[in-house]
Amino acid sequence: METAETEGLLAASKLVRAADTAPDVPGIAPNGSPRRSKRPAGPRDWTWQLRHAVTTAEGLAKTLSLTPDELAGARRAEEAGLPIRVTPYYLQLCDRDDPTCPIRLQCVPRLDESAVVEGDLADPLGEEAHEVAPHLVQRYPDRALLLATDRCAVYCRFCTRSRMVGDGGGSVSLDKLDPAFTYLAAHPEVRDVILSGGDPLSMSTDRLVRVIARLREIESIETIRLATRTPVTLPQRITGELVRALKPHHPLWVMTHFNHPKELTPEAERACRRLVDHGFPVMNQTVLLRGINDDAATLETLFRGLVRWRVRPYYLLQMDPVRGTSHLRTALARGIQIMERLQGHLTGIALPKFIVDTPGGMGKIPMGPSYVVSHRPGVTRVRTHRGVEVDYVDPPDASASVPASTSI
Repeated sequence: METAETEGLLAASKLVRAADTAPDVPGIAPNGSPRRSKRPAGPRDWTWQLRHAVTTAEGLAKTLSLTPDELAGARRAEEAGLPIRVTPYYLQLCDRDDPTCPIRLQCVPRLDESAVVEGDLADPLGEEAHEVAPHLVQRYPDRALLLATDRCAVYCRFCTRSRMVGDGGGSVSLDKLDPAFTYLAAHPEVRDVILSGGDPLSMSTDRLVRVIARLREIESIETIRLATRTPVTLPQRITGELVRALKPHHPLWVMTHFNHPKELTPEAERACRRLVDHGFPVMNQTVLLRGINDDAATLETLFRGLVRWRVRPYYLLQMDPVRGTSHLRTALARGIQIMERLQGHLTGIALPKFIVDTPGGMGKIPMGPSYVVSHRPGVTRVRTHRGVEVDYVDPPDASASVPASTSI
């Protein structure tokens, strides 16, 4: 990228914040494939955003006043570890002068990434151990994870798959995914496939549709989930062309990833509204991040904002113990404390489950405060969010039907 172009990125990207009133030009060609957009390339075009993404320490320094720690971290990231990639759109959400900006903390490397502490893992979810075919991971009986690309619009500094994303492979060809499709066809117990990576929406529409269409040929697959952060980091990707190309393959669920109210921009709202209006349920998985969103007030604002967009707060995730991310992780007790503060003060449709994805790939478990004060045969004393203790009395003889292994 030339110097003059780099220096103009921030100004150009502000055009993205203007209202997008242009109609969707592209449609679906007679053969069923998506037509190319006629819209001129510019900041409102998702491919422009990807082509002009900042990928170097020098590029970050031209836009942000980097601290010595950030500059050293960015240079280290260029040489080894998780690469740098930030779209102009997401970069202009950063505060230029504040290193504690919650957006900046998510996308700008720090020297802390070189630190390894007890409990850190390169593959915290044990995905490599649970790979049942190339690019296919199965950790649960009824669902599987298909890793279709190693690319993302933005490389988040807390990425669970920092071991593999941005390694240069790019999108995986259908031929290389064929063993995964063969496995899924031979295992009809797998009814739900999560398409992830990297970010599958960083692929071309044509390639994405071909992968999904191939999955749809497997009759036992009922639902497909698209795990994508593009509504947050590249909302320009959610075009009319995209939703029209994907709609014939419903049911498709979108699992996205808003972490802070600063990400609730007009562009992101348009992207989410477009998805929902075209029949895509949108669920959000927020990662609990130290110094970014680890307080109840911030999360309440985020969750209420998402519900207004018809986006369901699904999970609040304890951050995975990825190697080099301890500076962004909270203590497990912090999430439990936050959930207790939100319980009873936030509408149920805006209240996610607090989830820990256990190290080693043993599966997700819900965590939360305990509201059971005491238990005796037939009577359980519970504490409400008001701090009031109430007895719940079981019906006669009901306790006899409770399996002996059940505990309260």
